Amino acid sequence: MKKSAILLFILISYFAAFAQKNDTLAVKKKHSPTKATLMSLALPGLGQCYNKKYWKVPIIYGGFAALTYGVIFNHTEFHRFKTAYGYRVDTDSLTIDEFNGVVSDAELLSNTDFYRRNRDLCYIGIGLLYVMNLIDAAVDAHLYDFDVSDNLSMRVQPEFRSMGYNAQPYTGARVTFVLK
Repeated sequence: MKKSAILLFILISYFAAFAQKNDTLAVKKKHSPTKATLMSLALPGLGQCYNKKYWKVPIIYGGFAALTYGVIFNHTEFHRFKTAYGYRVDTDSLTIDEFNGVVSDAELLSNTDFYRRNRDLCYIGIGLLYVMNLIDAAVDAHLYDFDVSDNLSMRVQPEFRSMGYNAQPYTGARVTFVLK
């Protein structure tokens, strides 16, 4: 009986503490660029979700999907031409490549290099997209609280001055920006 009374008291105190109204000034929570960057580091697109830029997530994953497709396609073609060239230059007369009589040895080597290069470029693109995802999350988090209201005005006024005694006067314009 005593333990249940203590447990009941703790539960009531716990819920009463959350039910009380806080009359102090609310402190605005700072949007953290570090947190956004670490979230995007762990899972690409998560930092954009933290910054409430949900529309960027499909772009990121679409880029990863396209580049991954490029890696797979170019890797497959690279191995196709590499195997065909290997069959062509071996000394076994029983191995015949799929391009026999259609493509020359030089073209086989050229195509092998072409698809290897494109595959490697797709890998580099995946790395760059990952880094751009991190940079985007960090920059968006830094600019999260930036005021983009229409309370910016510009005033242009003509100006007439002279540089000193008996100097030639000059004309110009004064540009003033006012933030309201």
